[in-house]
Amino acid sequence: MDTLLALLSADMIGKPAWLWLAFIALVLGLLAFDLGILHKEGNEIGIAESLKLSLFYIAVAVAFGGYIWSSMGATAGMQYFTGYAIEKALSIDNVFVISLIFTYFAIPPAFQYRALVWGIIAVLVLRGIMIGVGAALVQEYDWILLVFGAFLVLTGVKMLFSKEESADMSDNKLIRLLSRWMRVTNTLHGEKFFVRQPHPVTGKVVLWATPLFLALLVINVADLIFAVDSVPAIFAITTDTYIVFTANIMAILGLRALYFALAAMVHRFAYLKYALAGVLVFIGGKIFWNHLYGKVDPAISLSVTLAMIGAGIAYSLWKTHRVAPGPH
Repeated sequence: MDTLLALLSADMIGKPAWLWLAFIALVLGLLAFDLGILHKEGNEIGIAESLKLSLFYIAVAVAFGGYIWSSMGATAGMQYFTGYAIEKALSIDNVFVISLIFTYFAIPPAFQYRALVWGIIAVLVLRGIMIGVGAALVQEYDWILLVFGAFLVLTGVKMLFSKEESADMSDNKLIRLLSRWMRVTNTLHGEKFFVRQPHPVTGKVVLWATPLFLALLVINVADLIFAVDSVPAIFAITTDTYIVFTANIMAILGLRALYFALAAMVHRFAYLKYALAGVLVFIGGKIFWNHLYGKVDPAISLSVTLAMIGAGIAYSLWKTHRVAPGPH
């Protein structure tokens, strides 16, 4: 018993091991409840249900942030909420990409949610690896934060002046590569990721991936690409690996729930990218300010971040209130 208590209390990347285990257990419990009970039958999720489920996840994220605030202090709490807000806003672009992927593979809405929830399990691992590598680099090389800052400023400027990208995925190199090296069925087989069926040449029964699994792979690669922006952004706010990881995962959990509502109204956020560009430039510039003049008050970072994102959302909704949704 004493050995178990010692293991649970042992330091694990700056925090007791039990704190990491408790958070991972919370996330896995939410996923099991969501996937195994709420959507066991794979029914299509409507906008109203999507919003209700998203509000539940937001409430969990806020409650968890309240725990961090009360147990680790106001600074840690504000850093968590700043990271959560940035990750949530940056992920809205991800919704558009996910919608394109599902459309390209002709995945019906009834099968999409289960793929998204299984996707978050992969994200847990992949984001954990990226954050672990980032934390190791920051701890070993202080100057890497300046690299992160410069990257965020450049990314923000690029986002500010970038044009709308083509929605055509027919010539996507990743999809062509995966289709070439994997046996993929021509049609869906319900919610199955893999099926066994005869090979057209040999007649031998072999394992085939379904288009649903291929869509899941592409979605997770897309999430990794988006993480290249979001992970440095939150490391620019705090180098506390626990806060970085929990804020990232909490935001992503809620995004999967909100996907079906956002996918139907993603056209309403047409001007949000300008606010996000401003946030990235602000967060990146803050690193250089911290290095030259001293740390910016976390309350200022949180206030500026929320104000810019809120203004971007409000302006987008106002400017697009008469715009009809485009095809997904």
